[in-house]
Amino acid sequence: MRTPALLCLAASFLVAGAPFRQDEVPPPRPLLPIPTGRQLDWQRKEMAMFLHFGVNTFSGREWGTGDEDPNSFNPSRLDAAQWARVARETGFRTLILTAKHHDGFAIWPSRYTEHTVKNASWGNGRGDVVRELAEAARAEGLDLGLYLSPWDRHEPSYGDERAYNEFYIGQLRELLTEYGPLAEVWFDGAKGPEAVDMDYDFAAYWSLVRQLQPGAVIFSDEGPDVRWIGNEHGFAGATNWSTIDRSRVEVGNAEADYLNSGDPEGSDWVPGECDVSIRRGWFWHEDEEPKSLDVLLDIYFKSVGRNCVLLLNVPPDREGRLDPADVERLYELRAALDAIFATDLAAIGRAAASSVRGGSAGYEASHVLDGDLETYWATDDSVTRATLEVDLGARATFNVVRIQEPIQLGQRVSAYRIEVEQDDGWETVSSGTTIGHKKLDRIETVTARRIRLIIDEVRAHPLIAELGLHLHRGR
Repeated sequence: MRTPALLCLAASFLVAGAPFRQDEVPPPRPLLPIPTGRQLDWQRKEMAMFLHFGVNTFSGREWGTGDEDPNSFNPSRLDAAQWARVARETGFRTLILTAKHHDGFAIWPSRYTEHTVKNASWGNGRGDVVRELAEAARAEGLDLGLYLSPWDRHEPSYGDERAYNEFYIGQLRELLTEYGPLAEVWFDGAKGPEAVDMDYDFAAYWSLVRQLQPGAVIFSDEGPDVRWIGNEHGFAGATNWSTIDRSRVEVGNAEADYLNSGDPEGSDWVPGECDVSIRRGWFWHEDEEPKSLDVLLDIYFKSVGRNCVLLLNVPPDREGRLDPADVERLYELRAALDAIFATDLAAIGRAAASSVRGGSAGYEASHVLDGDLETYWATDDSVTRATLEVDLGARATFNVVRIQEPIQLGQRVSAYRIEVEQDDGWETVSSGTTIGHKKLDRIETVTARRIRLIIDEVRAHPLIAELGLHLHRGR
């Protein structure tokens, strides 16, 4: 026989502690693989700024030779605070600095080499660019990332696999322990044809990052957290899965098309990062100009708008400041993006769907208009084709459609269409394959009251977090 105390305990559990009542609709199961917390946070930041700065800035080279005089590194007005302020004001959330490029010159006072700022007359040998940027980023509320090139054309031990990997890990440890929290650590497998053949111990490098900076995402061709998108143009594939099979990717010798589109059957969640420079080169050259606003907008739509993060390189000049022409273009880009996305024409509309999970209000179509990526419209498990319709309440003019999946539960949609209602019926204005964190479809300018998203193919029953409509007046 149950005691009164046990009965009271059971009753209180049913009221306050039970996760579901028997008549409640269970939440959708995640479609594996899914992102880690650090990957999800990284993706939602959407834009990061790369800063290529070093002896190449002063030699005019893209790839230094390793025999540079440390005194050649001499920025007369180094202003990392300007870099960080401009980045924050133009919408970038992370700054990634080339702490060491292929020339091997360390722009922090590394104890493992003499090819470093401690042997430069700049700052009387006490300069530290990494520290200045770390402090500036923190002051602006930005995250810091660092790139340490594995290829080192100066280091004598390069080519002796064990000795060099130990040298490299020593430098990496300095960067991971002396500059506060890092959000991203950037690796590549670049080697020139003259480089001595040796293997970089990426497994050890990544283990050290996990040990010392567990909150940082790791970038390389294969991840393990963030993958290269297969080109340096800033363009992801029109089909872009956040999943790949990492065993198919070799750092420094990866299949570009595979990285560009991802793999719907991939066992690893490794979303893409699109790296591209605002100029022709990666380092500052006085005879180069920034890309036009139209080109940068195209890059944005083909990176952030194709389920990626945009990593835009903005190289400081020989004074140690961002070039005024580049700064002007960044503010133009920010103003253009704000003009497009500040207003969501769908936000005041009413949404309806062909299927709602268990008929539950917790998963109804209205969630796609609430501006919250944690809520979403969901269908029943058996649904493989569904329609979501939005009535705007009045005719509106738009030419950008924004669709977002709740990627915390995986990536599902593999084919969809956008239709608008016209006098003679429904007209298809766009179609695509993958969606992911954010898909931005640019369409011909259209005026309509009703729009619908038709999901034709999925890997699991569809979930949609957001559907937005915007007007790009410059088109």
